Amino acid sequence: MSAATTTTSARPRHLLDFTEWSPERLNAILDNADTMLQVLDRPVKKVPALQGMTVCTAFFESSTRTRTSFELAARRMSADVMTFAAGASSASKGESLRDTVEVLTQYKVDAYIVRHHAAGAAHLVARYSGKPVINAGDGRRAHPTQALLDAYTIRQEFGSLEGKTVAILGDVRHSRVARSNAELLPKLGAKVVLCGPATLLPAELGTLPGVTLTSDPQAAVRGAHAVMALRLQQERMGGGFLGSLQEYADTYQVNEGLMQEAESGAIVLHPGPMNRDVEISHEAADGPRSRILKQVENGQAIRMSVLYHLLVGRE
Repeated sequence: MSAATTTTSARPRHLLDFTEWSPERLNAILDNADTMLQVLDRPVKKVPALQGMTVCTAFFESSTRTRTSFELAARRMSADVMTFAAGASSASKGESLRDTVEVLTQYKVDAYIVRHHAAGAAHLVARYSGKPVINAGDGRRAHPTQALLDAYTIRQEFGSLEGKTVAILGDVRHSRVARSNAELLPKLGAKVVLCGPATLLPAELGTLPGVTLTSDPQAAVRGAHAVMALRLQQERMGGGFLGSLQEYADTYQVNEGLMQEAESGAIVLHPGPMNRDVEISHEAADGPRSRILKQVENGQAIRMSVLYHLLVGRE
């Protein structure tokens, strides 16, 4: 298998966030995802690109979509997958993350996929493992592969992200998905509008290039090409962020009425899991504008492309 796009900029060793990633490299991942989708459409959905390599999925926080997607992606490319479950490990007995990583390195792992409740955990794994690390979500700081699959889904629809507007509504404060999209999408030429109650809208995100903030959902969605709903992460909240769920839904729910403000061909996205009829209506989630299941499908192709990019043919 050969990568679909040749790039000349230095290739980052890890995907922790997008700080070291150029638009050229990011587009290479999106371009190569097209090839991975072709693999997934074959009767035999497997290629030998990572044969002989071992990928460790180290999840210290619960996940369904991301973990399954990564494990399938690695296996589709013929890698061996070592699954590390924190709840059934010495981590549950108080072992430090550094000690856990140093133990795992003795199993000759070639790459780590890490999800952790603490921001910066993936950076620590990168420091002590000496191997490529993919951040599968750290605290509320970053979730880069989710942002990549979101960008890929939008690009599939419109052919390019250049000049597009993406509105992201909901619990922005606690969302690593919102932060990663706010970092990624402007690098690819899109504008991002983040919208939510003032208590859930961190002012510092408005300082990012190409990002604006508003608490007015109609203004946020007006002219948007893609509208993403975020769930309320009540497990990360203390008190005082919201009046009531009903009040929130009445104002910020992504539904057919709100979508009338968007571009006529606008699509609806959601990173999951969904709380239907809170941040998104049944009609919006299941209607003709919805690309939510397409996001799930694209996640596997994007994660295959990321693994390929980090592990195959490095300079």
